[in-house]
Amino acid sequence: MRYVVTGAAGFIGSHLAETLQASGHDVVGVDCFTDYYDPSLKEENARGLDVRRLDLASDPLDFSGVDAVFHLAGQPGVRSFGDVFPLYLRHNLHASQRVFEAAARDGVRVVFASSSSVYGAAERYPTPEDTRPHPLSPYGITKLACEHLADAYGREFGLDCVVLRFFNAFGPRQRPDMAFTRIVFALAEGRPFTLFGDGEQSRGWTYVGDVVDGVVLAAGAPAGTYNLGGALEASMNESIALLERISGRRLDVRHEPAVAGDQRRTAADTARLRALGWQPRVSLEEGLERQWAWASARVGTA
Repeated sequence: MRYVVTGAAGFIGSHLAETLQASGHDVVGVDCFTDYYDPSLKEENARGLDVRRLDLASDPLDFSGVDAVFHLAGQPGVRSFGDVFPLYLRHNLHASQRVFEAAARDGVRVVFASSSSVYGAAERYPTPEDTRPHPLSPYGITKLACEHLADAYGREFGLDCVVLRFFNAFGPRQRPDMAFTRIVFALAEGRPFTLFGDGEQSRGWTYVGDVVDGVVLAAGAPAGTYNLGGALEASMNESIALLERISGRRLDVRHEPAVAGDQRRTAADTARLRALGWQPRVSLEEGLERQWAWASARVGTA
């Protein structure tokens, strides 16, 4: 099979591209290597992969001869208020519209990476069918708008699309702005860690390898919207305590007020995806052990 992976130099995208390539597929990665975080980290992620520099919002797109497009590219992060909002419009909404347009024209299935941020203030385990999305951040709003675009292209132009709402993936190569990466490097380097909020905010974590399994499965799933992740719910305080035990070190935690747009809880009802055979395999402790080993090896404290 021949696949395109957008965002292939990113955290989940690079793991996905490696998995597809290891399974014998022909994989073409695309990434525009934005400076949301250090592009050299993305260059490192892309090592050994065929990743081409391409701006989805402006460069020509041709998906003819492709079996599916895994569209994982986008501008991440819930801290999306203020003057950064145009970047979210460009890299999420505009870029996705062009991907959907080209895929509909070329008759190619799209697996689109949306986000649990579309749920916003939902306090219970949401399903795509029974919870009205109410995003709290501009990031979540752009992701929900992309879902509506995919639906519109499906209705009007026959786009074949599976939407996956990702929930808090973790593991080696996790973005440097994400909590677990910040924690493991703070532990490895003996630096303070800034915790926004009281630490009782909880997340439904899923190891990146299990996320990739779900993404691959979605390539053959019926069109629709699925939650992916949230298999391992834990609060930030619980996660910090676990990483302290794994590393054998104490974390110097500095508290700051909660960030606007941040959700108090994210957790997923994954019944639809599990019905297709998805089953997470890596526990929170095992996944954090792998992430700690990755970070400590980079710092030289393993």
